[in-house]
Amino acid sequence: MQYRTLGRTGWQVSTISFGAWAIGGTWGDVDDAESMGALHQALDLGVNFFDTADVYGDGRSERLLARLRKERSEPFYIATKAGRRLSPHVAEGYNRQNLRAFVERSLSNLNVEALDLLQLHCPPTPVYYMPEVFGVLDELQQEGKLRHYGVSVEKVEEALKAIEFPGVQSVQIIYNILRQRPADLLFEQTQKKGVGILARLPLSSGLLSGKMTAQTAFAADDHRQFNRQGEQFDKGETFSGLDYAKGLAAVEALRPLVPAGMTMAQFALRWLTMHPAVTCAIPGGKRAAQVADNVSAADLPALTPEQMQAVQTVYEQHAKPWVHQGW
Repeated sequence: MQYRTLGRTGWQVSTISFGAWAIGGTWGDVDDAESMGALHQALDLGVNFFDTADVYGDGRSERLLARLRKERSEPFYIATKAGRRLSPHVAEGYNRQNLRAFVERSLSNLNVEALDLLQLHCPPTPVYYMPEVFGVLDELQQEGKLRHYGVSVEKVEEALKAIEFPGVQSVQIIYNILRQRPADLLFEQTQKKGVGILARLPLSSGLLSGKMTAQTAFAADDHRQFNRQGEQFDKGETFSGLDYAKGLAAVEALRPLVPAGMTMAQFALRWLTMHPAVTCAIPGGKRAAQVADNVSAADLPALTPEQMQAVQTVYEQHAKPWVHQGW
């Protein structure tokens, strides 16, 4: 495993970490015993950073991570998110009363006195123009309710605005082979300000595993079935915002680039960590075998300039026209 410094926290976090959305729900059937096996496997392989949210399974994901902390002695970091419990999900809801309530609930779910890292959970764009919201986070940090805070965003614009606030330690954003815009300007700015990048959906909702086909069926409660057009939340959260058929075509164009002995998922994760601004990738995993496959990407050789250029060509031909300006 490789490790990089997260923002200005001083934390050394695993470059391949663990995204805990899938073990909470909305990714098809999930079994808690299997999920715990995946979490233990991650720790065994050197993962020390886990990303969750209070809405993943209505707290289920957070509670599983609390179990992990109880069952293991080695230290690790848990990042959670707050805000998506609001209904309606509007900027005005990001007020002191609601944020405090969300934090208290996560503290209870995780069975801790202080959250390691709290992230605003893809709030509406106006929130980033509301200094009072970040003032509440400063208060909570001063009170010892959270150690650090950051943001999870949908758009590059939101990230650029968020890092103007001095307390922001991290930006979580979709970044993968099929969604490359963050590397245009954002990464340069986060490096200048000492802000970490947590790359979510690094495998583009599983597309970049190379295992999906036009015949792949998704469960009714899987967002890859019910959110393809953004019916429940931002369209960009599902297959990077790409039409499924276009995404499959992009994967076929990538397939010849994957070296022998490497899975496409490993190739996609190693591509992502080639950028020095990326602190870590946070692929999801519901099973121990998935985790082992993903984590092994951390120690693979660097991709060559020729491989990087070939990936860029695939992006420009198969994804950029449809996603680059969207987020």
